[in-house]
Amino acid sequence: MEEVGIYGLAVKANMLCNSQSDNIRHCQDSSCGSTDNKHSLDKNEDVTFVTKNRNLVSPREETSVQHAQADIPDGRQVSEHNSNKEKTFGKEVFLLMQALNTLSTPEEKLAALCKKYADLLEESRNNQKQMRILQKKQAEIVKEKVRLQSEHSKAVLTRGKLESLCRELQRHNKTLKEENMHQAQEEEESRKEAVAHFQISLNEIETQLQQRDVHNTRLRQENIELGEKLKKLIEQYALREEHINKLFKHKELQQQLLDARLQQTTQLIKEADEKHQREREFLLREATESRHKYEQMKQQEAQLKHQLSVYMDKFEEFRTTMAKSNELFTTFRQETEKMTKKIKKLEKETIIWRTKWENNNKILLQMAEEKAICDKEYNAFQIKLERLEKLCRALQMERNELSEKMEVLKDQVSVKAAHVDPAVPVLHSCVVVGSCKGTENLL
Repeated sequence: MEEVGIYGLAVKANMLCNSQSDNIRHCQDSSCGSTDNKHSLDKNEDVTFVTKNRNLVSPREETSVQHAQADIPDGRQVSEHNSNKEKTFGKEVFLLMQALNTLSTPEEKLAALCKKYADLLEESRNNQKQMRILQKKQAEIVKEKVRLQSEHSKAVLTRGKLESLCRELQRHNKTLKEENMHQAQEEEESRKEAVAHFQISLNEIETQLQQRDVHNTRLRQENIELGEKLKKLIEQYALREEHINKLFKHKELQQQLLDARLQQTTQLIKEADEKHQREREFLLREATESRHKYEQMKQQEAQLKHQLSVYMDKFEEFRTTMAKSNELFTTFRQETEKMTKKIKKLEKETIIWRTKWENNNKILLQMAEEKAICDKEYNAFQIKLERLEKLCRALQMERNELSEKMEVLKDQVSVKAAHVDPAVPVLHSCVVVGSCKGTENLL
């Protein structure tokens, strides 16, 4: 009779659990319309745990109802019934039944069952909270990883820009070298043409060399400043690489913490599975649903592990690329040092050729000044010649006029000679002839 009373109490407990679960489901259905997908999933998980805990009691109650409906056997049948019950229920359920048998009143037994149910529900909720916290931390770590990847891409872009600038510098140096060679050839040709004129201007060359030394020192200072700027850029790039390495180390530590937390969660899940494994043997019908969900969780876990492996592969690829880039950077440094040496040699040669070119220019300027002076003298002589030609023309005009006048006078004298003494015209003619000769001599 006592067993029948216990079974009746179990039936009442099942009815109370069913009513509570119906109320919880009704609240969840009413709240799904106002909350988002995330809260709905969390509430559905609560409902699954509630149904599991409720079903922990339901098979007992079903068996109790079946036993209550059956007829009460005799002493031998009762012993066989007890042995079968011990085999089917399991140790924990049997211990629970023993603990309930120790209680005197049915209210105390019902209170003990409700307390057991509440403990299981709290434990499941705590596990769910821990899982949510871990999922949030995992999402934050993924965001941090994306941010670090973006910073790494920016660093790669800056490095590409630096490489492009170095290439432009090399091109500029090549063009300068070609221009210097071309100028050197031209200056060599001009030097061969003006060798005869260089011996006169040796003293002037010495003064110009001194001035050129001052200019060369200034150019050297500018080259030193450019070298210091390049060194600063290289140091900045090295500091940037150290910062990136520190970030990656920090990321690895975070990954290790995440793995440790995942191991803790897996251990907690395993412990919970071990606690509820024996009780789940009596819930075969509803265990299929829980196993299906568990398989989904495993699939998600496998996907996460696959993603982690992919990220680790990408991280290793990034390390290899960084090592290759460091090697390229060392080769670039060596090439830049070689180029600086070549540039210094070329600068020395350009200084020598520039001095020669400037000396030639000075000699050419002197020759141009002499030519200008000669041109001025030539122009003055031309002006004087034009003036003399004008005077000659004027004198010729006067001579012609005087000759005409002499002819007129001769005609007059010849006319008068017939009437005058012959001695007088002879003297007059001699005077006239003498005056004409004097004018001709003046011309």
